[in-house]
Amino acid sequence: MAHQHDAHDHGHDHDHGHSHGMGHVHAPANFGKAFAIGVALNAGFVVLEVVFGLLGHSVALLADAGHNLSDALGLGVAWAAVILAKRRPTKRFTYGLGGTSILAALFNAVFLLVVTGGLTWEAIQRFYEPEVVAGKTVMLVAACGIVLNGLCAWLFSSGRKGDLNVRGAFMHMAADALVSLGVVVGGLIILLTGWHWVDPVMTLVINGVIVWGTWSLLTGSVTMALNAVPAGIDLAEVRALLLRSPGVTGVHDLHVWSLSTTETALTCHLVMPGGHPGDGALHDIAHELDEHFGIGHVTLQPELREPSADHLAGVHQLQGA
Repeated sequence: MAHQHDAHDHGHDHDHGHSHGMGHVHAPANFGKAFAIGVALNAGFVVLEVVFGLLGHSVALLADAGHNLSDALGLGVAWAAVILAKRRPTKRFTYGLGGTSILAALFNAVFLLVVTGGLTWEAIQRFYEPEVVAGKTVMLVAACGIVLNGLCAWLFSSGRKGDLNVRGAFMHMAADALVSLGVVVGGLIILLTGWHWVDPVMTLVINGVIVWGTWSLLTGSVTMALNAVPAGIDLAEVRALLLRSPGVTGVHDLHVWSLSTTETALTCHLVMPGGHPGDGALHDIAHELDEHFGIGHVTLQPELREPSADHLAGVHQLQGA
C-alpha cells in the first residue's frame, strides 16, 4: 500500500530559513512590533514627502516617497507573512493562507513599477520644462528620511544575524537612509548653484534603485505563483539526495514549489524494492531535505516497483528529463 509521509504531520515541523529568490524567511514573533512601527513610520513619511514634494515642486521627493512606499509595502508583506504563517489550515485552505504573501508581493511589484514609470515620465518632462525647486525644503524632508530609516534599521539590527527576513529589512532600511542622504545632497546642490535640473536627475537615480530592487520581487513572485522550483534549490541536487537514501533505487513524480514566500513543499514517489522502510527512515529523509534545502513540507510515497514506461515517458516530458 502506498504510504504518504508529511514532515509536519510527524513532528518534523522545522523553522529553518532559506532564501528562495525573494529573500524572505520566517521572522521571530518578537519582531512583530518592529514591523508595525516600521510600516507606520514609513507610511507617515510617504504622506509627508508627497505633501512637501508637491509644495516644493520636487519630483525627487515624490520619487523618494515612492521608494518609502515600497518600504512600507515590503515590510507589510513580511509582517503579514509572519502572521499568516501562524494561521492553521482549514478544510478549504488545507495549506493555510501563506500563499497570500505571494499575491501581495506580486501586487506590490506591479504597483510600484507603475508608480515609478509615472514619476520617471514626469522627471523627463522636467528637463524640457524645468520648475523652480525649493532646495531647502527638499533637504529638510530628506533629512527626516535619514533619521526615520536609521531608526527603522536600528529596530531590526538585533536580529539581522539570526534571521534572513529581519536581516533583509535591516539592510533595506540602511540602504534607504543612504538614498535619503543622496536627496539631501541634491537639495544642497540646488540651493548653492541653482541647478534645478539636479532634481529630475536625482529622481531618475532613485527610480533606478526602485526598479533594480523591485524587478527581482516581480520575477520572484511570478515564478512562485506559477509553482516553479524556488530559486536557490537545484532539483538535480534534490533528486541526488533522495537517490542516496537507503533502499531507494528510483525517483519519479518529483515536484518542488513555494507554498508562500517563506515555505517550500515537495512531493515525490520513491522506488524502494525492499519494501516500506518504516516511518523513521522517511523522517530522516524529510529532515535531510529541510536541513539542506529548507523544504519543510515533505510528502514521500514509497513504491515497490518501477512505474510503467508510458508513465515515466509522461513524467520525463513534463520535467524535461
